[in-house]
This record gives sequence, C-alpha cells and structure tokens, in this order.
Amino acid sequence: MSTAKDERRLGPLEGRQPLMVQVDGEPVPAFAGESVATVLLALGRRAFRHTEHGAPRGLFCGMGVCFDCLVTIDGLENVRACLTPVSEGMVIVTKGRAETCCGRSVATGGGSHD
Repeated sequence: MSTAKDERRLGPLEGRQPLMVQVDGEPVPAFAGESVATVLLALGRRAFRHTEHGAPRGLFCGMGVCFDCLVTIDGLENVRACLTPVSEGMVIVTKGRAETCCGRSVATGGGSHD
C-alpha cells in the first residue's frame, strides 16, 4: 500500500474522515474533503500525465482554469484532479509514469513544451 505523507497535507488532520482510494492500482489513504490533486501530491507525484510529445503535466493553476492535471477517475477520462474531491473507493488512474510515447522511450523530466 502506498502511503501519503501527512506533512505534505494542508491543515490539521484531526477530525477528518479517513477513506481509501486507489491510485494506479494501489490502495492509498486519503481524507474526506481533499482533492484528487492533494492526494497525488501527498504521494509525491508531480506528473499526473504526459503530453503526446512526452512533456510532464501536473498541478499548474490549482483552480480549474487550465487542463494540466487531467486524470481518469472511475473510468471517466480527462477529469481535472484539482477540482475533484476524493470519495471512498474512488479509482484514480494517472499517466504520470511515461514509459513510451509515440513509439519511443520518454524521460519523465524532459520533453518539448506544447
């Protein structure tokens, strides 16, 4: 089971309702009221997806204006992680671990900007 770092969360954890979500096939603890982006960042995930050219994308504006934090939630693609609150049993799929793109290996730290 992946563990999120409590020190990466904002605000006191006392009194928050704990719940479990699944991130890329692994059970992950979260708290009611947190956004999907908060859970991913608490896991240390900075890239939530990659562009077709391999450039990493993650939390950018944090308020739903851009579309850099797109993930798949419960089978629904292209959901903004910054605007979506977690719920018990939610299944979150990122494309943050780019292995191949466009028929070639992609480095997670580089790539061209779109």
